[in-house]
Amino acid sequence: MRFPVFFAAPHRVMFLSGAVQAVAVMAFWSLELGGRYAGFWPAPAWPLLTLFPASMLHALLTSCGVFPLFIFGFILTAGPRWQGAGELTQRDFVPAFVLLACGWLLVWVALLLPQLLVAGLALALGGWITVASTLTRIARHRATEREHIVVVTIACWLGAAGLGAFLVFFAGGAMGWARLGISLAVWGFLLPVFLGVAHRMLPFFTSSSVPGYVLHRPAWALRALVALSLAHGVLTFLQQAQWLWLADLPTMFVAGYLTWLWWSRAAMANRMLTVLHVAFAWLCLAFGLSAVQSLLHDAMPGLLGQAPLHALTLGFFASMLLGMASRVTMGHSGRPVAADQAMWLAFCTMQTSALLRVASELPALPGAYHLMWLSSMLWLGAFGLWAWRFAPACWRRREDGKPG
Repeated sequence: MRFPVFFAAPHRVMFLSGAVQAVAVMAFWSLELGGRYAGFWPAPAWPLLTLFPASMLHALLTSCGVFPLFIFGFILTAGPRWQGAGELTQRDFVPAFVLLACGWLLVWVALLLPQLLVAGLALALGGWITVASTLTRIARHRATEREHIVVVTIACWLGAAGLGAFLVFFAGGAMGWARLGISLAVWGFLLPVFLGVAHRMLPFFTSSSVPGYVLHRPAWALRALVALSLAHGVLTFLQQAQWLWLADLPTMFVAGYLTWLWWSRAAMANRMLTVLHVAFAWLCLAFGLSAVQSLLHDAMPGLLGQAPLHALTLGFFASMLLGMASRVTMGHSGRPVAADQAMWLAFCTMQTSALLRVASELPALPGAYHLMWLSSMLWLGAFGLWAWRFAPACWRRREDGKPG
């Protein structure tokens, strides 16, 4: 690995650490699912899991330990270009990367030495706040269009608050702190960020590849979706599942409208665009499932279990992440931007993983934990394949000889 090259751009350090974290998190969860829930083998005796539920650690690692690293890599690379602010220097992102990497490394060591968990989360929170501060500076840069970077920046601060809430919980706080951490991480940070990025980039990418495509970015739709995401998060934190439909039905219709507005038959001939459009279509499905579950809450409480959440996290978040991270990696490594066989296979594997995870929550379905385990193994395969194909670009020089 050439360290000067590795530290040449934010997406290099963040994407590589995100890929390692994605593989590690799902390897850990597959091991736990297979042993603790499916009964395939004896569950590992991690000292940390004698203090906290495995599911809570899974929620922390996926919401705050995997997706954010890719998000930071993307937005620290694309954000300055959106605002015409110029490229970031190493001082703008290397300290954040070091804090995040050291923090999450300590969290992993805490499986055996639980006393290190809080210190690890504190370091990761310091790195997160450093990223949010950098984005705040970028968002203040004068530009003709600032809405997307402002949405992402505010969401990053909400995500920092979510990680802080997790820290309080793991330091001995009540379960309410964990609920707050999950609500802020998913509905205050992840969903608004993915919405902001998709709203800006999906129609742009399509228009740049499809002749005659008319670019539409209705501002009202982004504002409505972000507000509804926050409303869903508040209701979730307050444990008012019976009222979630008030946020979820409008979200489903707005997301469905954007799916239809942005779709193009010609775009489906381009695999890279297909990945992004199919990923976005999961948003409408996720909120449709959530609305149904909420409306039937009194008659059939918990009807669909975690199916709506995993339709969102695996179907929308993970699939969109694969598409966006692949495009950035190829574009910034000097290679043609096209979905090769490895990237396409990783995406299709991720779709299968999402479908199986949603199906595992269907009522009265036998072998649910077996399906969950299989879904986790497919996630592991998808991100393992992505890392094998794209991670080397993080430490290799650009093929076109350009800097960055």
